[in-house]
Amino acid sequence: MTIENIKLDIDYVRSQFPAFKDPLSKEWSFFENAGGSYVPQNVIDKLSEFMTSTKVQPYAEYPMSKIAGENMDKATELFAQMINAKKNEILIGGSTSINLYVLSNALRKYLNPGDEIIVTNQDHEANISPWRRLKEIDAKIIEWKFDLNSHELKISDLESLITKRTKILAVTHCSNIIGSINNLKKISEIAHKNNIIVIGDGVSYAPHGFPDVKKLDVDFYTFSLYKTYGPHLALLYGKEEILKDLPNQNHEFLENNYPYTINPGGPNHEELVSLIGIHEYFENLYKHHFNNTNLSTREKMEKINEIISLHEEEVGNPILEYISNRDDLKLIGKNKIFDKNRAPTISFISNKLTSKKISEILVKNKIATRNDNFYAWRCLDALKIDTSDGVVRLSLTHYNSKDDVNKLLFALNKIN
Repeated sequence: MTIENIKLDIDYVRSQFPAFKDPLSKEWSFFENAGGSYVPQNVIDKLSEFMTSTKVQPYAEYPMSKIAGENMDKATELFAQMINAKKNEILIGGSTSINLYVLSNALRKYLNPGDEIIVTNQDHEANISPWRRLKEIDAKIIEWKFDLNSHELKISDLESLITKRTKILAVTHCSNIIGSINNLKKISEIAHKNNIIVIGDGVSYAPHGFPDVKKLDVDFYTFSLYKTYGPHLALLYGKEEILKDLPNQNHEFLENNYPYTINPGGPNHEELVSLIGIHEYFENLYKHHFNNTNLSTREKMEKINEIISLHEEEVGNPILEYISNRDDLKLIGKNKIFDKNRAPTISFISNKLTSKKISEILVKNKIATRNDNFYAWRCLDALKIDTSDGVVRLSLTHYNSKDDVNKLLFALNKIN
């Protein structure tokens, strides 16, 4: 059986998430996954086990402490395997914003006055403002603007911006407004030919398929774990050869002990351990759909990513088609998901009603969504969209069903 013939078992998927049975949330269709996803039972169980049995200072010799430390290490190792990284190349911090802010401070060592940093106006602010702050040390900030017709970041525009003084490039893997998936591998290839460090923001990409960071060849990559079916934490990957050379941002006694050197305060213990539950969920998802168990964690993730992508096309495209065909609605970004060219993160505005009014109508119809600029106000500003009213964003993930989509389209049809 080929991968094209294996369909995601949506009933099995939804059975793993307690939110779909919960009295408060079960009647709602959840379309705000880009703001934070539901979590599977595995994550809840791991969190509960830690808080019940091992909520002590880890890494001592008594059993509760020893188990706590072992599980913290296990969670880190499993997530490294999921994205094809080494264990000492990832750290778990409080948020993507914090991780990138600390990283930007550490990367100051590579900059001299007049050196250039390229940022985009398509990104979430988390991967813009930390780099713009480096103007304080006389770095020059260059903006890679997306095309106003296609809403895409054009590679040719990037190539024209690069100079001998360009040292850092910060770019999103997937826009949290436009939904476009940028060719991060190609971008990294171009940057590295010019000795530029690449920081990829995967916050809006990872929920739709954990990336292979080695294939992308980015120098740093980050995403929010609370958007990938876990607790409010974030992961940062960095190439070992760069990490070990960065100045310490942590306690003095941790000098040279990377990646802890750029993770001041360290991770939340219980939430870190609960990440084992994300791995368990995807392992169970793989076993439910595939028979070959003699694969690495990363190889299993590749197969799961494929069937998730096909499902997201199936549920996302009817929404894109509907909005595209409405004269009163303006879709932001591509109007079709094909071959993972965009995520099912769908933003639109109306030429008749405010985004807030549309959001209110959808919420009254038990569609969980909202209007906002979603921390991508530079993107909306470029599109001449009121950043205070923002867009209506419908963000799906693999547990959204056709029933969710039909319910949404029925509600949208009431808006005129």
